[in-house]
Amino acid sequence: MEIRTRFAPSPTGYMHIGNLRTALYEYLIAKSQGGKFILRIEDTDQGRLVEGSVDVIYKTMKMTGLQHDEGPDVGGDFGPYVQSERMGMYMDYAKELVAKGEAYYCFCTKERLEGLKTENGEGASFAKYDRHCLGLSAEEVQAKLDAGEPFVIRQKMPDEGTTTFSDVVYGDITVDNTELDDQILMKADGFPTYNFANVVDDHLMQITHVVRGSEYLSSTPKYNLLYDAFGWEKPVYVHLPAVMRDATHKLSKRHGDKSFEDLVNEGYVVDAIMNYIALLGWSPSDNTEIFSLKELEEKFDIAGLSKSPSIFDIKKLTWMNSEYLKNMDFDKYFELAQPKLEETLAGTALDQKKIAALLQKRLETLNDIPGLVAFFKELPEYGTDLYTHKKMKTNDEIALASLQAALPVLEGIEDWNTTVIHDTLMALIGELGIKNGQMLWPVRTALSGEPTSPGGAMELADILGKEESIRRVKAGIELLGGQLG
Repeated sequence: MEIRTRFAPSPTGYMHIGNLRTALYEYLIAKSQGGKFILRIEDTDQGRLVEGSVDVIYKTMKMTGLQHDEGPDVGGDFGPYVQSERMGMYMDYAKELVAKGEAYYCFCTKERLEGLKTENGEGASFAKYDRHCLGLSAEEVQAKLDAGEPFVIRQKMPDEGTTTFSDVVYGDITVDNTELDDQILMKADGFPTYNFANVVDDHLMQITHVVRGSEYLSSTPKYNLLYDAFGWEKPVYVHLPAVMRDATHKLSKRHGDKSFEDLVNEGYVVDAIMNYIALLGWSPSDNTEIFSLKELEEKFDIAGLSKSPSIFDIKKLTWMNSEYLKNMDFDKYFELAQPKLEETLAGTALDQKKIAALLQKRLETLNDIPGLVAFFKELPEYGTDLYTHKKMKTNDEIALASLQAALPVLEGIEDWNTTVIHDTLMALIGELGIKNGQMLWPVRTALSGEPTSPGGAMELADILGKEESIRRVKAGIELLGGQLG
């Protein structure tokens, strides 16, 4: 049997981290077993649709490498892959259940249903439907339909016994059927509910594994009763525990938690994000933490899924992101870094590849780049306190003497490059009989005006060029001279 999974997002805005993890696991379940991964857009809840959200879904799938085998944009044998384009058949399937006695028409008004909540003493909370319309005769139903009265179609739940289903993560779960409400299958606007359209589409698209959040565990008995009512084979269920912000709170955009798009905009590498998300609820058989998507396809085993909630740790993601940047092929890394360099160094002729090379082992995120390289474009204002460094054994007097000695030597260099600058300054250090840091720290400080920099004196001088380097060294001499009076 071919494994077939589906990612079925609703176009309601950004891509939540939990949604993306679900998509990744569905992709890996299929690909690890040579199966098919399907994209289906579930847009039956018209009131929640957000313009442009479908494009967000496509963009995210493309960026993450979760290439679907079937979907609205690539086609397939089981389309359409957008629920609103499948509208005609949902009502037909609902009427089939009515004919079988597994569902019924309900003509109750919103006012009556609201009244049920009050009568049950539960205020605005959920109240189980009282089956007021279940006893309507066929003639009464037809008369109401002929009169054009608004209706919904409800699933008729068994009123005794239990329903049991098996989940890959949570095992066997049994519920009393008396706890199940006669859920609505078709709404008054003619659209199917999420629960009903899901079951119909999963069956027609031959989905073998249904992966979703653990919040849908309580709805699964209703799904299974629908499968039984139609006489259809049930899928394998894989319910995933929540992704948490901390021990007690789920991730939520409303509470400021980040979406996938937010993380990308904050300079996290897509591959690192996906690697980290893969480990939010799944553990490999060994202690490996860094995986490419291809390696995940090969290593993923559904048995490694956990039922414990996972805490989204931004510090751990940041560490993983830095590891990706450090070990990335330079050309790929430079392609990611270049937009930030262009933005920060616009109007200069500086060698961006040399600057990028200095940064690669230092970055946590790509958004660190502007703050680390801005001094290349313009020397910031700084105080003489930067020249004092206990480990380098420097203070204002030593720094001033070193810069004054370095200036004519630097001015005399004709072939300006890192090697020559290095050899020249090291020879000067030997002549003066001072520690390396007593020369190199003041020169580095004069060139950057920063307490730290991505590179030492030689690398910075090489990138800045002779003219600008000498100008900055002179500025440092002037600053220190003014301080010392």
